[in-house]
Amino acid sequence: MTAGIETYAPIGDGRTVALVAQNGSVDWLPLPDLTSMPAFARMLDAETGGCFELAPESEFTTERRYIPDTNVLETTFTTADGQVRVTDAMVSGVAGRMPWAELARRIDGIRGDVEMRWRVHPGASLLTAAPWIERTQHGDIIRTGKTAIALVGFEHGPDEPDPDGTSGPQLTGRFTTAADSRHLLALAATHDEPLHLPDPYNVDIGIDRTIENWKHWSEVFSYDGPWAPHVQRSALALKLLIFSPTGAIAAAATTSLPENPDGGKNWDYRHAWVRDLAYTAHALVRFGLREETHAALSWMLRTIREHGPELHVMYTLDGELVPDAEEHPVAGWHGIGPVVTGNPARGQLQLGVYGDLMAICRTYVDAGNVLDIGTARMLAGVADRTCDLWRNPDSGMWELPEVRHYTSSKMGCWKALDDAVALAESGAIPGSADRWRAERDRIRLWIDENCWSEKRKAFVFYAGGDELDASVLLHAPTGFERGERMSTTIDALTAELGAGPLMYRYSGVSDEEKTFVACAFWRVESLACVGRHDEALELMSQLIPLANDVGIYAEMIDADDGSAWGNTPQALSHLAFLAAAITMREVIPEEKLRDG
Repeated sequence: MTAGIETYAPIGDGRTVALVAQNGSVDWLPLPDLTSMPAFARMLDAETGGCFELAPESEFTTERRYIPDTNVLETTFTTADGQVRVTDAMVSGVAGRMPWAELARRIDGIRGDVEMRWRVHPGASLLTAAPWIERTQHGDIIRTGKTAIALVGFEHGPDEPDPDGTSGPQLTGRFTTAADSRHLLALAATHDEPLHLPDPYNVDIGIDRTIENWKHWSEVFSYDGPWAPHVQRSALALKLLIFSPTGAIAAAATTSLPENPDGGKNWDYRHAWVRDLAYTAHALVRFGLREETHAALSWMLRTIREHGPELHVMYTLDGELVPDAEEHPVAGWHGIGPVVTGNPARGQLQLGVYGDLMAICRTYVDAGNVLDIGTARMLAGVADRTCDLWRNPDSGMWELPEVRHYTSSKMGCWKALDDAVALAESGAIPGSADRWRAERDRIRLWIDENCWSEKRKAFVFYAGGDELDASVLLHAPTGFERGERMSTTIDALTAELGAGPLMYRYSGVSDEEKTFVACAFWRVESLACVGRHDEALELMSQLIPLANDVGIYAEMIDADDGSAWGNTPQALSHLAFLAAAITMREVIPEEKLRDG
């Protein structure tokens, strides 16, 4: 049985992400890319998903942490006989990402004698491949579809391979640690190409190199303010979701982790949303991370032009259109299905993405950068398209099947034209600033007349409705409303959607899913924007401890027991925290931040 979602810690190499459970088992690892079929997927398929187990033979307890300023994980196992530390890393090369995937597991004895066992059990890749073990002149190779995996190590006590086990082929072994002993296990993997078998002693050196590479990145990262360790961890979590071959940013590292015990809302988040990239770029610029910002923005603009003229909600990490959702006949996390790849929201009209795209580019220009001519012309076209489309109903930010005049979508269109006017007036893009300004003002008037409820003292979910939607909180930071109307909207949302410091997405959804982490931080940021600083600080202090033991947020949290739900690590959750932290640093007096 797989562990709770909150028990997993991600490690990665800029191309894929492995999830390591508190019990030492790697239960998720797509190869070679994050969007590939997972060679290890016990999280979703307890029977044939596959795993890489490493733990003491006897009963144990664990404590774990990331090595400071890195995405390298340390897990300390304590048994009645001794203590051992496992260091897990997706190894990086001398000059950046490895040309193959390398998952390294270093085992250091701390005290006493601890009998350790390990098992590499390749999975069936959501029932798309049947793994087998091939005997070669250089050792045993696991093959699953076009993926080849080798296990190397030293002092790791391998058994004879079991190619015909009842649960499928597997490699196993046992060894005993002592004080100051060192053992190593490492997987090297390629896909549809030759396989390099690394020297295990070089892998051991590579772990230290990876630690230093992460620390160097963290030195470049710049944040001097409250909650600094938590801000650093969220930035490192986001870095794991940046797909280095293109610069795209995945919404999460997993697919099909459910949003409630009844299933149904199980989506593949291993794609790049324009929305998430906009928020990420905004955060990266504010942190001064030039390379990631430029790579992400350039990839997004190039991809939009290639698949234009219409703007899509999301794209694959290699810049293609996301395929339709496909279900796979496996049980799902704790038997909660379905398990899917692809995403059904790929073809929806979501007007808010126009504001997201324009916001990315304005942030980039305001940071001192210059747009190319093709991008400038494209953005002028996007602004014109926003003028033409904003009166249409859409599927909203939450990708709903009901097409309506969603308030936050209209606010996004207002933001798109507000940014377009600023870009045009600065000379960054061509086009008619006068037209965009006039249409922007019409949108505001329309929202005031159709999306404000005097009875509820709140901006409502959609025009003419009475329900509420937390995504309107995004438009305190955008500047659409930072006055009394947003303040009373916060109160209405808290009364109807709040669950302590947490918050549900919209009216009625508590029957279908858990609280949405990002919404809770949007409330914090909005409170800061409207001047309710003490409340923002108090909520922030309650939300930060709700991350898991190593500071990772999934998509959702159960307000009753604190368990994590949905895909993990979730970019939007960490982005919402980062945005709240940065905004609070900017708008709250320093002495109050220190006291808070």
